[in-house]
Amino acid sequence: MLNFTSAAIVVKDAKKSAKWYQEKLGFELRSGEGHWITVAPKGSPIAFHLCGEFYPLEPGNTGFSFMSKDVSKDEKALRAKGVEFTQPTKKEDWGTSAVFKDPDGNEFWIVQE
Repeated sequence: MLNFTSAAIVVKDAKKSAKWYQEKLGFELRSGEGHWITVAPKGSPIAFHLCGEFYPLEPGNTGFSFMSKDVSKDEKALRAKGVEFTQPTKKEDWGTSAVFKDPDGNEFWIVQE
């Protein structure tokens, strides 16, 4: 149902950090638009979302995200199992997402492919 896609890492300067990951670890830049800067090892399905000073993580936000073919459908299925959502499925300019939490309040994103 859900495929793990990214984990957030809080950094001081996302662009500078992306350059470090590329030069020192050989990672590739996956995206570099606005605050959405991601890097990953070549061929890896999982990327790091580099969250700089302009995009700090809120309390409870783990920065982990999952990809889904249909966020709304997956939200309904998870709610039926008792999963609590802190943000219902929402369509924005950049895409469709929802946020759920575990019993300890840790939040996880679901983003539509």
